[in-house]
Amino acid sequence: MTYPALNKTDRSIRNWLLFMVVLVALMIVLGGKTRLTNSGLSITEWAPISGALPPLSLEAWQSEFEKYKQIPEFLVENPDMDLAGFKVIYFWEWSHRQLGRLIGLAYALPFFFFLFRKKLPQGQTLKFFSIMCLIGVQGAIGWWMVASGLVNDRVDVSQYRLATHLGVAFIILGGLFWLWRNQAESWPSRASRALPKKRMKLLAGLVFLQIVAGAFVAGLKAGRTYNTWPLMDGDFVPAGYADMSPFWRNMFENIGAVQFNHRMLAYIILAVTIWVFIAARKHKRLKKYMGVFAVLLAWQVLLGIYVLLTGDALWLALLHQFSAVFLWMSMVAAIRVAHKA
Repeated sequence: MTYPALNKTDRSIRNWLLFMVVLVALMIVLGGKTRLTNSGLSITEWAPISGALPPLSLEAWQSEFEKYKQIPEFLVENPDMDLAGFKVIYFWEWSHRQLGRLIGLAYALPFFFFLFRKKLPQGQTLKFFSIMCLIGVQGAIGWWMVASGLVNDRVDVSQYRLATHLGVAFIILGGLFWLWRNQAESWPSRASRALPKKRMKLLAGLVFLQIVAGAFVAGLKAGRTYNTWPLMDGDFVPAGYADMSPFWRNMFENIGAVQFNHRMLAYIILAVTIWVFIAARKHKRLKKYMGVFAVLLAWQVLLGIYVLLTGDALWLALLHQFSAVFLWMSMVAAIRVAHKA
């Protein structure tokens, strides 16, 4: 099967979109590093423009440190931290925000260039514009998330806001990856045999739900408890699964319930993946993409178990989040084949 060659405009847009995919993937991983090192609350103000520069003098550093000393996280978790230690966590959060600024500029400037020169793919301007809007909104969500950890005696950000922030990041990543694949690959006009589109949509929805569920695990530090597998400290369902009232709060605030649900979703996704793979076995192209997804899924599940058994070791937890990026992109690629073919 052959596909027509892409013209120069296609290639320039394709390269730009690929660059954006890499930046957003890096942003997700850097965000995980910032969270795992408890660096996210080190900058206590939102200054989109002036905050682009780090403190440039000893007095400026001391001023930032004094602001950090006023929040609950310092008082409860880091009362013995000195200025040198503060500079380390400040660096991670500043780098995270700086990369966010770069992503905004790296997307907006080429977008308007291609728009005004009428180089964007016909009929897809709204899709490109929507991604830009999401990137802008994501910046505001990031501060909304950080602000939740600065008040009410909290020492961490709200797990609800963390899940929102991560979920939107993966939506942006998926949208950019889809648009990039549209530029990198053309499709034949002839119709293909029936594909399991509904099953693919179900699987994609479950994978995204699992990513969000992982954010709740991270936000509650639930990976640092029940560090046994396959049982949870000897029980299949952890004791106290439904202790909170009303019941729905357990799904988002009960450490045992949140970790249990994350485990169960992994098993469900494995089963649905097998179901989809069987349905796709006669479609050579989709079967190949689903094979890649299945391998990455198996790796992610095994890695998740290892992270749990090691007590949520920092580098393993970061690798788990990094692997989720590739898993999500492979899912987007597979569902795109089912949608396009």
